Amino acid sequence: QLQLVESGGGLVQPGGSLRLSCAASGFTLDYYNIGWFRQAPGKEREGVSCISSSGGSTNYADSVKGRFTISRDNAKNTVYLQMNSLKPEDTAVYYCAAGALFRLCMLSTRYDFWGQGTQVTVSS
Repeated sequence: QLQLVESGGGLVQPGGSLRLSCAASGFTLDYYNIGWFRQAPGKEREGVSCISSSGGSTNYADSVKGRFTISRDNAKNTVYLQMNSLKPEDTAVYYCAAGALFRLCMLSTRYDFWGQGTQVTVSS
């Protein structure tokens, strides 16, 4: 069964850090571009960051540039999202997704497989 599983979410104070992981089972991530998306209550799902299958290309939403870093370890079949200097407006459910095409990788329609999401709450 093809599956993506996110982990690492939780409650953190403003200015804190979290590292999200996206692990694949049932298939290898080597050939897939990976995107991170988030959805806050009452808002549409938005692209946060994406990384090409080789890891050589990345993209970030303006709202997270300089604070978030996406990376991948294909040997561990895992993609990470390091989130620093977290703000209350980063509060959302974060999802990872796998897709075959890197072009327009911040669009959710580019992805074929999705994880179930992990909650990130930034609050004092």
